[in-house]
Amino acid sequence: MSGAHEQQTDPYLWLEEVTGDRALDFARAHNDVVVERFATSDRFNDLEHRILDMLDTDTRIPYPTRRAQWLYNFWRDAEHPKGLWRRTTFAEYATDSPEWEVLIDLDALAAAEEENWVWAGAAVLRPAQSLALISLSRGGADAKVVREFDMRTKQFRAPEDGGFHLPEAKSQLSWIDADSVYVGTDFGPDSLTDSGYPRIAKRWQRGTPLEDARTILEGEASDVAVSAGYDRTPGYERHFVSRATDFYNEIAYLIEDDGTLRRLDTPTDASVSWYRDWLLLRLKTPWEVGGASYPAGALIIIGLNEFLDGARNFETIFTPDEHTALHGYGWTEHHLLLITLEDVQTRLYVLTSTEGGWTRETLTDVPPMATTNVMNLDPLEGGDEFMLTSSGFTTPATLLSGSVGGPTTLLKQEPGFFDAEGIETEQFFARSDDGTMVPYFVIRHRDRRGQAGPTVMSGYGGFEISRTPGYNGASGMGWLERGGTWVMTNIRGGGEYGPQWHTQALKADRHRVYEDFSSIAKDLVARGITTAPQLGAVGGSNGGLLMGVMLTRYPELFGAIVCQVPLLDMRRYHHLLAGASWVAEYGDPDKPEEWEYISKYSPYQNARAEKPYPPILLTTSTRDDRVHPGHARKMAALLEEQGHTVWYHENIEGGHGGAADNKQMAFQAALIYEFFTQLLMDEQADGAAPDGH
Repeated sequence: MSGAHEQQTDPYLWLEEVTGDRALDFARAHNDVVVERFATSDRFNDLEHRILDMLDTDTRIPYPTRRAQWLYNFWRDAEHPKGLWRRTTFAEYATDSPEWEVLIDLDALAAAEEENWVWAGAAVLRPAQSLALISLSRGGADAKVVREFDMRTKQFRAPEDGGFHLPEAKSQLSWIDADSVYVGTDFGPDSLTDSGYPRIAKRWQRGTPLEDARTILEGEASDVAVSAGYDRTPGYERHFVSRATDFYNEIAYLIEDDGTLRRLDTPTDASVSWYRDWLLLRLKTPWEVGGASYPAGALIIIGLNEFLDGARNFETIFTPDEHTALHGYGWTEHHLLLITLEDVQTRLYVLTSTEGGWTRETLTDVPPMATTNVMNLDPLEGGDEFMLTSSGFTTPATLLSGSVGGPTTLLKQEPGFFDAEGIETEQFFARSDDGTMVPYFVIRHRDRRGQAGPTVMSGYGGFEISRTPGYNGASGMGWLERGGTWVMTNIRGGGEYGPQWHTQALKADRHRVYEDFSSIAKDLVARGITTAPQLGAVGGSNGGLLMGVMLTRYPELFGAIVCQVPLLDMRRYHHLLAGASWVAEYGDPDKPEEWEYISKYSPYQNARAEKPYPPILLTTSTRDDRVHPGHARKMAALLEEQGHTVWYHENIEGGHGGAADNKQMAFQAALIYEFFTQLLMDEQADGAAPDGH
């Protein structure tokens, strides 16, 4: 192909026809080659079965969602590959073998309806908890069917009997009361945004046609989405609606009793939430208001009614620093719990409002080189109780329960799924091209210290998503047990050091993501941890774009690359599926001044026949309706045409997650580790350079 700055006719546009016969034939033919090369050996089969056994075993923690007296759980295992939606009480859950009330058997439902249903969530109406809105996806797509479910009869309520029902779309449906909901869906022409999400929020009354639902707010086609909801906190009930003008900016309104909208005069890029009388803002950019200045990443608080009356005297309850960022927060009945990241390691604090202001104490001690999160806060009916989940790279997950001011007790603990004896975790920092120190974790056997060995580094670097330590049995079985080194990077674009870690890499500054990742690759070699021919890289979605850039811009740094459900054609990404919603992250390629910087890294436009590339495995899903499968298909076809070593595998189902059930998940995980094992271990041991070098 010609230079990246030139617009060319795309010879592979036909691969964007998601279910076109020719495109699916392309996928099937390539799948056969991949399976034959990587998925037929005893080693592959053994690993696939081990991973599947791990995913199916009942020794896993059945993580619950707490709603007052009930703990809900969605569970998959070998007997129920599509899954069970079930619930139990806390007292029963705390036993070794709790009894569960099964509400929906998704395998039975899918068989009866002859649909490949994948679970997409449940919204339970409180406090009675007798009705739920069930979301079901065909094959794992983001688009879903929403149906009302009666939890007393354990039957769906048919539309002809007055049940709420939405056909397949990227819908939003939320309870107001037993007979009314807020709805956003495909109402017909011009009712969706350019990103494919609802443009209109309506209030829908039971027993009335959807077309008669009352409009609350209409957005613009260029918005990402419009949604409405209801806060049912007793004594503090509020209706609200919001309009996401792009991925990071949202205008929020309270709905007055007469139906008029009252805009909350807050920064549109701030995260806005409230609890009872309190209004909280987490700032993404600095804000000057009321004669005070608040930095990006701060969490500030004020009385909501005071704010509505014009007051702007916020109190700062968290201020970031060079090493510390806010990772999350949530309310118990009387306290606010904070999760912070201090050089990518979690700390937990409890904040309490007193007459003298907010006090802060450590909630509980947490282990190093691990991630501990607070979950299942229920300020409506749960008092000051909470649950904690914790895991590290070699430490299986634990689930604890506690209450503010009291001890924590162990509820559940998972067994180890791989041999972690002698495997240790270290944290290092690499200097990026602009001098920024970027952290990363190295997980390897202690015997590997002082000698270079096969290494795989993973990365994401986008959308302010923080990557933190956690147990991964598949990588343990498929890589660490085999003597490999695993690396998790914390490059810019993520949120590990707060919103500025993200905003430093937006749009024209996107190059910093790629400079950070490549600098870590160089640092791994400089430290003697690996060599370029022994170094692999893996990433998915936005991380798949990262892999595409590594292939085309830094090919000399890697021996093999796995690129999953990727963005790669950045000239057309905003015209494909949900791509328009990401313009705030990457820029608009239809604007010449923005295409100027996008064109410099867009992998599809920068692939060159004359450059030596490491072998690459591209994977995607036909049912991915978020990142179009055409990205991976077209890149595979182009690289093949140019003579590079490329393998391509497309799961016909699975959505953006790439897998619709545990069996597919096990296959894909085993495929990745077999790919790296063959190219970074077997071929290196044979003394041969990987294909393409």
